[in-house]
Amino acid sequence: MNFQTKVLEAPPFGAPPHPRRGRLLGIARVAVKLGPLEELQRAGLSVERGIEGDRRGLKRSRQVSVLFREGWEDACRALAVELPWIVRRANLYVEGIERPRATGGRIVIGDVVLEVTQETEPCLLMERAQAGLLDALTPDWRGGVCCRVLSGGTIALGDAVAFLP
Repeated sequence: MNFQTKVLEAPPFGAPPHPRRGRLLGIARVAVKLGPLEELQRAGLSVERGIEGDRRGLKRSRQVSVLFREGWEDACRALAVELPWIVRRANLYVEGIERPRATGGRIVIGDVVLEVTQETEPCLLMERAQAGLLDALTPDWRGGVCCRVLSGGTIALGDAVAFLP
């Protein structure tokens, strides 16, 4: 597949986000099953392996998981708690873009193009991290999405993010 991409400029901090453009706030990977997440400043993504060094990248339809700040904060508000985003065990944490509620859309970060393949189903690890979190993440795709990499490249914190339904 051939995708045309263009460099997107992130809105300045404090500015209202463009309805379909946001910012990359977090990058994480996990080297071993159930291991701790390692937060990164930048990462390479490939069609073959997802995020470099992440054990989940070989699962073609679930190479990269994306968590949306607005959905995460909705879940935390429902529990009246503040939790760091990595509790969700997602690879990418973004803000300011429409949260997908269907498969097939594209998330673009620089040259990287991700295809939304499914909703990320919350698991029992969420309940172990915080009582009630599994249920709080369930409505309205709050738990984020799983994606496959259509076009690889390097991403870094602060990069602009766009959602193309």
